[in-house]
Order: sequence, then C-alpha cells, then structure tokens
Amino acid sequence: MKSIGAYRQLREADVDALDTADAAALLGIEGSHASRVLQRLSESGQIVRLKRGVWAFPDRVDALRLPEYLTAPLPSYVSLQSALFHHGMISQIPRVVYAVSPARTRQWVTPLGTVSVHHVDPAFFVGFRPVGNGAIKMATPEKALLDCLYLSPVKSRLFVSLPEVELPRAFDVREARRLVKRIPSSRLRTIVSRRLERILEEQRLRSGVGTGASARVRKATPRVAR
Repeated sequence: MKSIGAYRQLREADVDALDTADAAALLGIEGSHASRVLQRLSESGQIVRLKRGVWAFPDRVDALRLPEYLTAPLPSYVSLQSALFHHGMISQIPRVVYAVSPARTRQWVTPLGTVSVHHVDPAFFVGFRPVGNGAIKMATPEKALLDCLYLSPVKSRLFVSLPEVELPRAFDVREARRLVKRIPSSRLRTIVSRRLERILEEQRLRSGVGTGASARVRKATPRVAR
C-alpha cells in the first residue's frame, strides 16, 4: 500500500491518535503490514510515534491529551503543576505535562512533548472533570493541590516544595477535606491533611478572610486548554 493513500484513509477516520491494530482495521491490511506503513509515515513526519504501537497526527493532538494515550489501557488525568497552572493557581508554566494514574510512575519523552506520569492509589484516582470540549481529563483545583501534597512524601523531589499557590475563589474547602479521606494510608492521609490545613491557614492570613465552605481569595483567571 502506498503511503499517500494510507495517510489519506487514516486522516478520514477523524481521530487524534490510533494504535497499530486500529490502523490495520481502517486500511484493511494485516497488522505487520500496517506497522510498516505507519513507520514510513512516521519517517516522513506525517504522523509521530508516541510509544510502541501508538501513533498520532501532530497537528491534531493537544499535548494535554498525551497522558491518556501513553498510560492506556490504564486511565490518567492531567494534574499537579499542569492543572494548578490551568486553574490559575500558579504563575509558572510547567515545561512538561504532569498527570496522575494508577499506572506506574514514569516519564515519557515524545515528539509532541514530555509527559511525567505519577502513580496514585486507585482509591484516590478521583476528582477530575472533562475540559477542552470534553476531550481532556483535568483535575479539579482541589484535587490538583491534593495530588501534589499526596506525592510530597515520596522520594521524588518534584513535589517536596510547592511554588506559591493561590486558591481560586471557587476552591471548595469542604470538597478538599472530603477528598483527603479517600487516601487509604492513614499515615499519608494525616500528612496530606496537615499540609492542606497549613496552606488554608496561610491563605487566610494573606487574604484576611476565613476558610469556610470556600476559600475567599483573589479571583484567578483559569487557563483554557486548547
């Protein structure tokens, strides 16, 4: 099969990314043949290889969707510094896309960007919602902060010290405290709870207001995923 014809057929499928089996089905060819076709398209720059057997159209994939493609078949969602920035809680733009997943911790370097995936207990894999026309799973402001606190006791130094965080007006303190209870480890739950309360107290002192059902601090403009 000629590359130009295969590329046209794959584009007509209107997908951002696909695996070799999907490509074989779309092209009506064997998997080994599809793998060779995809490799040729990758060498010409028409598609990119994200990981073994997974390919993407570089002009279609939002970098914030990469974690889901990389951790599949296990799920993932954008969180940590990437979600904090999205929600306007930190000002520094992360150089990599951060995500959490029940999958093991791993850093992926792809032609479309670097993705840093961090393992969380499946019981704590909650607190995210769709953004960007529903295509991207993004941690809520509460969960993005808690994920950072959850990972802070581990050996990685990425989350030992957080940048200054500003809680948005809609930050739901009750929801944050409820999510903390989802942490299975009592030791880790205590650590996260104490750090959360410390941050809430610091916010209260800076803003001069209380921390009831929501943290009333200066409104932050959320970053909209493309």
